[in-house]
Amino acid sequence: MSSLEIAELTGKAHKNVLADIRTMLDELELSWADFSAQYKDSTGRGLPCFNLDREMTDTLLTGYSAKMRLAVIKRWRELEEAAKEPSFDMARLSDPKLLLALLTDNVRKVVSLEADNTELTQENQLLEQKVVADAPKVEFFNAVITSTSIHSVREVAQSIGTGQNRLFAFMRQRRWIDRHNTPYQGKVEAGYLVAEPHSYKCPETGERKTKFTCKVTGKGFTKLQSLWAAREADLLGGEA
Repeated sequence: MSSLEIAELTGKAHKNVLADIRTMLDELELSWADFSAQYKDSTGRGLPCFNLDREMTDTLLTGYSAKMRLAVIKRWRELEEAAKEPSFDMARLSDPKLLLALLTDNVRKVVSLEADNTELTQENQLLEQKVVADAPKVEFFNAVITSTSIHSVREVAQSIGTGQNRLFAFMRQRRWIDRHNTPYQGKVEAGYLVAEPHSYKCPETGERKTKFTCKVTGKGFTKLQSLWAAREADLLGGEA
């Protein structure tokens, strides 16, 4: 079950459910990466979430109210019952009424799909025309913003013509990262940054701990480039 579904069932904010899961995994000395996933919001952005099995979900719920636990337990029961349902019985097709209902439903679905495909085709044509018209102006921007690659802060700093430490300081000033260079959740959810978890064994205590490396998405790369350019323009304006 995803953290997003748990949030919907319990009525808790998704960011709070994420925080609860991270705390639980830390206490259990488990890596976040083993349960990390992504979902897409209404705009198509990929945002972080967790996928938990039944055991981890039950463990998480021990700290929730009885009403919240009941809502999630009922959903688990629905999922389990759905998994037990037998496949469609072909013998039922001998019933003319059922056969007619199935055919009618399928025709409706086909018509709906054809309408959707027509609309998508028109949208794609408009987008293609827009891309061709804007290509000379936005070639670099498009290459970065649509990239699925993740960039290190050093790579971004080199690209915009500064040093890694200066860029880290700039990102802290802009409230993108904290003093440990860990991304703020808002920037992660906005699709600008990724907190890449790394599990390691503390040499002093022998405990398993997790640290995070700040990485920049294609969208964040473009945004930082714009902010840095505006910064330099302000500095030049001040000198004038």
